[in-house]
Amino acid sequence: LAVARSKKYGTQLKPSVVGSDAFFPFADGAEAAIAAGATAIIQPGGSVRDQEVINACDRLNVAMVFTGERHFRH
Repeated sequence: LAVARSKKYGTQLKPSVVGSDAFFPFADGAEAAIAAGATAIIQPGGSVRDQEVINACDRLNVAMVFTGERHFRH
């Protein structure tokens, strides 16, 4: 939503922080956020693929914080 609005209004998303109430199941979500301008990510962690997401953030020089607390519930 933020990416679409920034394009619509001609605003920049860099620098910005992405916060998620659920873990990133794959690195592509973090990579898309970074491509849109995120310079930091905060998320609960807990995915079996957390290391892949960590590696992507490290490779792209983006800080990521794990809260250890999941807020998203089914």
